Amino acid sequence: MSAAALDGLKVLDLSRVLAGPWCTQILADLGADVVKIERPGVGDDTRTWGPPFLKNAEGEDTNQSTYFTACNRNKRSVTLDMATPEGQALLQQMAAQSDIVVENFKTGGLKQYGLDYESLRAANPRLIYCSVTGFGHDGPHASRAGYDLMIQATSGMMSITGRPNEVPGGGPLRVGVALTDLFTGVYASTAILAALEVLHRTGEGQHIDMALLDVGMAILANQASAFLNTGVAPARQGNSHPSLAPYQDFHTKDGSMLLAIGNNGQFARFCEAAGHPEWASDARYATNTLRVKHREVLIPDMEAVTRTRSTAEWIALLEDKAVPCGPINDIAQAFDDEQVKARGLSVSMARDAGDGIESIVGVASPLRLSATPPVLRHAPPALGQHTDQVLTELGLSSETIAALRTSGVV
Repeated sequence: MSAAALDGLKVLDLSRVLAGPWCTQILADLGADVVKIERPGVGDDTRTWGPPFLKNAEGEDTNQSTYFTACNRNKRSVTLDMATPEGQALLQQMAAQSDIVVENFKTGGLKQYGLDYESLRAANPRLIYCSVTGFGHDGPHASRAGYDLMIQATSGMMSITGRPNEVPGGGPLRVGVALTDLFTGVYASTAILAALEVLHRTGEGQHIDMALLDVGMAILANQASAFLNTGVAPARQGNSHPSLAPYQDFHTKDGSMLLAIGNNGQFARFCEAAGHPEWASDARYATNTLRVKHREVLIPDMEAVTRTRSTAEWIALLEDKAVPCGPINDIAQAFDDEQVKARGLSVSMARDAGDGIESIVGVASPLRLSATPPVLRHAPPALGQHTDQVLTELGLSSETIAALRTSGVV
């Protein structure tokens, strides 16, 4: 097997929960050696965020959550108490031998341990140091803790997610996953790879200041652009699109389907297949802008037709006509989809940590590099599973490691 894209890179992961671990999992999938530092006896907060929990070989619940496994594969877990002088010295030694440090402590939180960027840079000028916080390292809210739900509310994301207030079930909603955390992890990994390119040119590392708030505002995308250039704040409108029509869910004979019509050709082909070619020539619907303007008439007329066939019948009818149409799956149905199976998006990882958990199933990396594809080397680790291994690589003897364990440092 050829070398992975980031083989040889060493990452010291001081992050926990989701945004930072999502970033370091991306780097780990690409081949970097990621050492995750966790609190002795406790570990990453998400290890206990359950139910649901992983099951052992007998099918019984363990005390290890499935949440943790979503963002910590391909990493080695080391338990180390950074509040102790011995722990700080070990982490400083590890950082001196690392290419990248990722942390998500509050602004200034690591300075007292000598683990802030300036302290570690003095010993390793090539270090790329990525900080992930809720609100960034400057500004009036820099000291606040930040969680995804808070940022979804603060950024305006919840104001455009859900149905309008005046309809049943209306009101602001969070996105079904911690979207801001996940995007922050993706942006952070991109910034780290950019900093690596600069390092190759200059020989100098740098500090990366990633804020959930900044990312939350950035991923408002077209909705933010609409406000900034018109002064009108977008509103919630359920599953319909502010700038496209018809682009939403429709009731069918046995449930619902999704139509994502993005141009006039697609609309005309749908109308022909649906038995209403006159809609495509109707002056009210001749362009997308006109369809958006007259959606209050168009959508009910379309739904009267979509209710006459089942979802499967509509998909079969439209599939060969280049009209984007599909089911609205639950997650079980999504993983049962033939295309999801063909792409190998569910992967099983064996784990031998002596805790009764023999394998963990996860979602494959979506990064498809032809020459240096992502690798699966480690299942999401048990707490402290690799402590002895990593400390031995650092040069510590088995006697020294045993003494550190006795004193509670590891």
